Amino acid sequence: MANRLSQIATRTGDNGTTGLGDNTRVSKDSLRVHAMGDVDELNSHIGLLLCEDMPAGVRGVLVEVQHQLFNLGGELSIPGFELLKPEAVALLDEALETYNAQLPRLAEFILPAGSRAAALAHVCRTVARRAERAVVALDRAETLKEAPRLYLNRLSDLLFVLARVLNRNRPGEVGGDDVYWKSERMVRMAQEDGEGQQ
Repeated sequence: MANRLSQIATRTGDNGTTGLGDNTRVSKDSLRVHAMGDVDELNSHIGLLLCEDMPAGVRGVLVEVQHQLFNLGGELSIPGFELLKPEAVALLDEALETYNAQLPRLAEFILPAGSRAAALAHVCRTVARRAERAVVALDRAETLKEAPRLYLNRLSDLLFVLARVLNRNRPGEVGGDDVYWKSERMVRMAQEDGEGQQ
């Protein structure tokens, strides 16, 4: 790997193309490169999220996700290759079940807000959805394995759940909560509760 990365500025991309892992060159605005870029951006956002305080179990899940996203990026860079295994999707399903079981049921939509860590998790969630859309678009043009699409779909769900977990684990706070959207129904319910307590 050291030899492969010894020269960063190669200038070979100055003409608007980039090299894939199979040594073919494609336009930098191709569907495949868009998908690779969105996965890379997602991994970078998760790296930023990992700078925050969080429970050790959540950190472990996110570190594993970073490795799997690197595998996904590698798979996207080599047409027809497989690096992301179905077991990686199964691990996300397990984490989803574990962490979702710890949370109260949602009665209303929540805002992507709260603690800094939770807000960053929501940013990761939205980038995961964009990466998923890019992979779906690529899959329509060139047939891909199933795991990349499934992984990104599950990951965005998990990041939503982890954002809720992180809002309940704010450093120095006890009993944190989600930030709820103030819908007309919620406002009306609050008013009715207030009238009932008078």
